[in-house]
Amino acid sequence: MIEDSRFTLDPATPDLHADNDHLRKAGPLVPVTAEGCPVWAATRYETLMAVLTHPDMSRELHHWADRHAMPPGTAIDRIVSDTSLLNAEGERHRRLRMPLTAAFSQRRLNRLRPRIEELTARLIDGLAAMPPGEPVDLRLEFAYPLPREVISELIGIPAAHQDELHRLTDAVAQVGGLEDSPALREELRGLLDQIIEERRGTPGEDLITDLFELHEKDGGRLSEDELFATIELLFIAGHVTTVNLITNAIGALLTVPGQLELLRSGQCDYTAAVEETLRWDSPIAYFPMRYAVQDVEIDGVPLRAGEPVLACFASAGRDPDQYGEHAHRFDISRPPNTHLAFGHGPHFCLGAPLARLEGEIALRALFEAFPGMTLAAPPEELPPLDTLLGNSTRTMPVLLGPRAR
Repeated sequence: MIEDSRFTLDPATPDLHADNDHLRKAGPLVPVTAEGCPVWAATRYETLMAVLTHPDMSRELHHWADRHAMPPGTAIDRIVSDTSLLNAEGERHRRLRMPLTAAFSQRRLNRLRPRIEELTARLIDGLAAMPPGEPVDLRLEFAYPLPREVISELIGIPAAHQDELHRLTDAVAQVGGLEDSPALREELRGLLDQIIEERRGTPGEDLITDLFELHEKDGGRLSEDELFATIELLFIAGHVTTVNLITNAIGALLTVPGQLELLRSGQCDYTAAVEETLRWDSPIAYFPMRYAVQDVEIDGVPLRAGEPVLACFASAGRDPDQYGEHAHRFDISRPPNTHLAFGHGPHFCLGAPLARLEGEIALRALFEAFPGMTLAAPPEELPPLDTLLGNSTRTMPVLLGPRAR
């Protein structure tokens, strides 16, 4: 791998998009250092698409030639060592993914919509009851609890464990006072393991029950390790990125002039606001890892077998080669464009329809309830998440103003 002029990705960068502009100008595949790992960064839309779909690029960790040099306990380490369908390929990936497709089908989402609307309305009532005139952190009080509650019900988390589970996942979502750490992740895993064990023999209409049936009644289609890893992945991945999506959309709509007027006049709908947020401010900044199975060339850059490539989702979303000279502008009236915020190909995000539904319902309810809402701090003063994976701010303080009658 090229070692000259390697750019170090800073988890605490004050301007992720400026960093990505720099990377895109440096080339389609750029040598960078990410949490101590020398990797290639796929910076442009077409390059990232090629990496996500190329038959000689794999998510299976054993293809990473220098994987033993990876620092332990990092965010990258947690992702690449995951044993669920996240890093599976081929027949194993299909075997692990197929049982989950029904959980996120349009039929199940249609049944879930009234519950999402009910949870959203309850959160809106809670916001309206807060002391008037004081800033409210919408990431903590709105963007986070909604997807957390939805995924808890969808998976089947018992009510007795939800408070403790929420305390731990507060840190993963970077809300509240706890800090994310390897030790906290171990505690979270232990609690999820306990929940899974307690749910044996207590069937319900939820994903844990569905997965138990596959594990125990379908010829062992899921091994014990796969069962646990799948449930853990679905719980964490099933809400943390949606927190970022809703937070980022609120910030964009309150910051960029004219966008709320497009929604309120009916010229654009909230689906457009969700999709433009996904493109312009992807909930995921960088995501590890694809590995070259053999020597391969992508966009004129030769990769040696075993070299890792980092997916730069936030960078690809602002690529002017794909979205034109105004790619850096947030504009919900933009003609519909494809984006890669949910990935592409066999690993396309299973929860994409649910995230879109939650985002649309949440934003519509929030802005209709509080038409005079304003930011309580300049956007440039909001602290970033301080992680290479997520792209958002730690807080989203607003002044709600009066509730609409």
